[in-house]
Amino acid sequence: MNDSTYQLDDFALTLPISQTARITAQQFANQQPNPEKAEQVRLNTLAVWVVNNYLEMMDIPTDLQASDSWNPIMRLCGNIADLEVPSVGRLECRPVHLDQQICSIPPETWEERVGYLVVQFDESLQEARLLGFIPSVATETLPLEQLQPLEAFIDHLGQLRQCPSSLVNLSQWFAGIFETGWQTIESLWNVPELRPTYAFRSTETLELNTLNRPESITKRAKLIDLGIQILNQPVMLIVEISPEKDQQTSIHLQLHATGNQIYLPPGVHLTVLDSSGAVFLDAQSRKLDNYIQLQFRGEPTEQFSVRVAINDTSITEYFRI
Repeated sequence: MNDSTYQLDDFALTLPISQTARITAQQFANQQPNPEKAEQVRLNTLAVWVVNNYLEMMDIPTDLQASDSWNPIMRLCGNIADLEVPSVGRLECRPVHLDQQICSIPPETWEERVGYLVVQFDESLQEARLLGFIPSVATETLPLEQLQPLEAFIDHLGQLRQCPSSLVNLSQWFAGIFETGWQTIESLWNVPELRPTYAFRSTETLELNTLNRPESITKRAKLIDLGIQILNQPVMLIVEISPEKDQQTSIHLQLHATGNQIYLPPGVHLTVLDSSGAVFLDAQSRKLDNYIQLQFRGEPTEQFSVRVAINDTSITEYFRI
């Protein structure tokens, strides 16, 4: 316990709490039906305010008014402490007391969050300490020793800001909501120019293969055009997802040749990168490979990217579970 405390001290940032912040938090608390809820709202509000101040110091734009934590109905109905970051998403700002070693993460905040920051308060509420950050959670308790430094948080935000418009929300796929460009495999392979020339991967065969698959499996495909590197013929990236136990999601990736290209060119890479940009999985096509594939599992709200590359040409797709 002492060791983890020392580690937190190494990268925690202490910030003052302004009188305006305390007044606002008290006003929000006064709207609550009982003392317990009032204290929850007071600390949640201060946590959001502290994170907001920190992001302003870092010249990162925020939108307090668009956050659920600034909505009186949402404050009353839930235990939320979110902060809207335009073009990025919502951060959850969770408060802890000085003597706590574990942070509570309500299940209602497990979705639609791009990260979690933990803010520590003492009884005086004169100052707060930003302890650290974690990109995603899937349990109600977060040991503080698992927190990453604020530097990792800034890097995380930077990556999200580079690809906000193209982020694919896989959790929405289960509800039948798909981003532009992601189509059914059958609709793509019904295009004569794209249909593979190798018979065993025909649309009819695919339909037969899926008859015995669980209905919970959802899949979509997208054309990846690497230009002259693959003789002007696009490859097809297929993403298949299915729910697993413990709220995890199984993700199966395949990269196929299309049209008159029977095989993928040797040396095509299909790579999964984690939220920090580090390589997590990689597959490389060999001679006479019709397709290559990767499979893994992920936690709710976890982010990753998929890179398709050959030689010096690459295209990256960004995903959030």
